[in-house]
Amino acid sequence: MKILIIGGTGTISSAITRQLAESGHDLWLLNRGNRRNEVPANVRQIIADIDDEPTVLGALPSEPFDAVCEFIGFVPEQVERDIRLFRGRTRQYVYISSASAYNKPAASHIITEGTTLANPHWQYSRNKIACEELLMREWRETGFPVTIVRPSHTYCERAVPLSVHGLKGSWQVLRRMLDGKPVLVHGDGSSLWTLTWNEDFARGFIGLLGNPKALGEAFQIMSDEQLTWGQIYECVGNALHVTVKPYFVASAFLAAVAPKEWDFEGNLLGDKSLTVCFDCTKLKRAVPGFQATTRFDEGVRRCISHILSHPELQIEDPEFDEWCDRVIAMQEEAKRNFL
Repeated sequence: MKILIIGGTGTISSAITRQLAESGHDLWLLNRGNRRNEVPANVRQIIADIDDEPTVLGALPSEPFDAVCEFIGFVPEQVERDIRLFRGRTRQYVYISSASAYNKPAASHIITEGTTLANPHWQYSRNKIACEELLMREWRETGFPVTIVRPSHTYCERAVPLSVHGLKGSWQVLRRMLDGKPVLVHGDGSSLWTLTWNEDFARGFIGLLGNPKALGEAFQIMSDEQLTWGQIYECVGNALHVTVKPYFVASAFLAAVAPKEWDFEGNLLGDKSLTVCFDCTKLKRAVPGFQATTRFDEGVRRCISHILSHPELQIEDPEFDEWCDRVIAMQEEAKRNFL
């Protein structure tokens, strides 16, 4: 197949790029070229800002693509731009939405593609919903060949997936674990969460490309493994060969006292604090044989090994570290006041 990925080097899309390249597809990437050295040699690259529509149009081949995959479209204006660029130039347009778009809290913790879309806590999610609605309207009214994909918490070797961290990523949490310091965990650590290794996600995603059952439909792609956040942090500690000291704090309190730019209301109250279990039956009907095979304890060991051997990924975050100590001190003081 002839496939264009808008993006192609991120957490999710990098695994898709590798697998498509290994399978011999005619693969094109459209991005700004910030990670061009990571792209397989047999992949064609269009180095451009996609908002520069005349330049992009001039760089596109004359023959249509079998699929165009949009990984960096976050607001309706970007989707409208894509419709202008690719109407009549692709047989399938795959839009990467987000499982955070599902209603918070949902009526049931079992989430299917039919679960209501609504997130009062996170503008990011509301923007994704608006993009989905625009695209489905185009499908119904003009036949624009859309497929919507909703990932949840997908991770790769570059960063450990955790629930409470600062803007510089997860390294400072790992540093606290290595130093024997307590680490913040939202709630009491008992809510269930799903983490998906990016190579597993890629296999399900690729099965939707060129798939006639995918047009006009939405699919979620996740692992079937659910873990409590307490188990997740324990797996991280095991991979680091340390005993984790979790310090539990209510999600609403964390959202109230964190700097606004960290957006804990969206990330926690609008996403990670709630138990969700995803039913991927629809995907498995469309992509027979799909199964995520990487357990989290296996995937996180790969993450930790990679990060420890790549110092450039070990980004210190003293602001977050100091904030964690303050939150713990505040809660301990509150406890003492009731003695």
